[in-house]
Amino acid sequence: MTRLFNFQREGNVNIVLIGAQGSGKGTQAEKLSSVLGMCHVSSGDLFRKAFKDKTDLGMKAKFYVDRGELVPDELTVAMMLEYMEALHNVEGFLLDGFPRTLSQAEALDHGLARVGQQIDLAIHLEVPREVLLRRLSGRYICQAHQHVYNISSRPPKVHGICDIDGSELYQRSDDTGHAVQQRLTIFFNETIRLLDYYSDQYKLVTVNGNQSIEQVRADMLYAVDTSMVPAWQIASFSKTVPSKLTAS
Repeated sequence: MTRLFNFQREGNVNIVLIGAQGSGKGTQAEKLSSVLGMCHVSSGDLFRKAFKDKTDLGMKAKFYVDRGELVPDELTVAMMLEYMEALHNVEGFLLDGFPRTLSQAEALDHGLARVGQQIDLAIHLEVPREVLLRRLSGRYICQAHQHVYNISSRPPKVHGICDIDGSELYQRSDDTGHAVQQRLTIFFNETIRLLDYYSDQYKLVTVNGNQSIEQVRADMLYAVDTSMVPAWQIASFSKTVPSKLTAS
């Protein structure tokens, strides 16, 4: 049964979305930010713009991305904090693809504290590695606005063309071969440490990402809804949330 939401909150709510490449976090971030009226901040979009504009930062970051490696923290943190500090009159933000390492998470917390903000909730989209590999092997993205398709689960109406803007679809260099294997290895060996970091702060909720897009979105909304209680109560969520969610 899908739950109906009457979402209310006081003040801004800032969310981190954690998930491996292919977990669907970009798709879910767009939907969740739209429903909640939040600003969707995607590190991937910021980097791709830097690649397209051929900025100094973009060229340095692209070297690592093309090899399936994480962009060094000093490049990522500086760019993300500068962008977020420039945001005004937004109802909170949803971070997609950042932070990816423990040091980034710590730097983010310190940077937000300087402007009187914090991360309120971390949502982990959990998907088995074999499912991620299958999804990524068929993933294509449009040139114009990065709309995501999959030749198996979400094919375009016209082969190779985006349904929304008509631009050509392409497969990212880090979605193929050794690069995708390397990125998943990095996630499961390094990025996964973020779970302990946010769990220790009673801010982590895990959502089963191996479901339909609609069900994942419903579970994420439930996670946000239940996070609006005092932090000390979050540890008891496992008794009240759907079985597909795990609170820490």
